[in-house]
Amino acid sequence: MTTIEYQRQTTIVTGASSGLGAEFARQLARRGANVVLVARRADRLESLADELTRAYGVTVTVVARDLGLPDAGRTLRAELESQGIYATSLVNNAGFGTHNAFTQEDPERLQSMLALNVSALVDLSRAYVDPLTAAGNGFLINVASLLGFQPTPYMGVYGATKAFILSFTESLWEETRGTGLRVLAVCPGAMQTEFFDTAGSQTADYGAKRATPEAVVKTALETLDRRSAPPSVITNGRPLALASRLLPRRQVVQLMGWLARR
Repeated sequence: MTTIEYQRQTTIVTGASSGLGAEFARQLARRGANVVLVARRADRLESLADELTRAYGVTVTVVARDLGLPDAGRTLRAELESQGIYATSLVNNAGFGTHNAFTQEDPERLQSMLALNVSALVDLSRAYVDPLTAAGNGFLINVASLLGFQPTPYMGVYGATKAFILSFTESLWEETRGTGLRVLAVCPGAMQTEFFDTAGSQTADYGAKRATPEAVVKTALETLDRRSAPPSVITNGRPLALASRLLPRRQVVQLMGWLARR
C-alpha cells in the first residue's frame, strides 16, 4: 500500500476539544493535513483551530455539534459538503465512559453513552466509507480501548462499547482490504486526559500507569503508516491484554473486578 500523503488529506477528528482528539488534530496538522474539528465545546475548538492555523498553516474547520443525536454522520457529511469540504480521512474519537455499579447507573446517561460511542461512530463510518475509499489514499481510525479486550466490572457498558468498536473496525479492515483505504482500531490503555473526570472516578484506570495523549497518537500514526498496517494496535498497557488471553475467563473477570474495587 502506498504511503499516506498527509498534505492531501482533509481529516475529520471527532471529540477534538480536548485530550486524545485534540492531540490527533495537532499531529495530523503537523504532518500537513487540513482538519475538521468536531465536538460540542465551540470555544475550545476555536482556540485549537487558531493554534493549528498559526503553527502549521493548514486549513481548519470548526463544527460545534452533539454527535449523540440521530443521523450524526449523514448530517455532518451533508453540512460539510454543502460548504465544499470533502473529507478524505476520519478519526472517530468522540466518546465517554462512567465508573459505577450497573445498578447505580443513570439510564439516560447510559443511553447517551451508547448513542455517542456506538451509534454515532457507526453512522459516521457508514457515511464516509465510500468517499474515503474513493479518495484512494484515505484512512479511517476508530478509537477503541484496551478495555475492549476483557470484561470491565463497574465500567461494563463502556467496556462493551469499546469491544464493539474493536470488533467492528477489525471486520471493516478485512472488508476494505485491497481498496486503498486504511482502517485501524486504536486501543489505548489509561491516559492522562479528562476521561476520568467525566467518568466520575480517578480509579477507573484499574491501577494502570497513564500514558500521554502525545505518545498514544504517535504510536497510532506510526502504525497507520506501515506498508502493511494491522487491523488494530494496543498503544499502551499491553500486559493487561496479554493476561486476558492467557488466563481463564473466570479469573480475568475476577481480576478486573478486584482492580476496579481496589
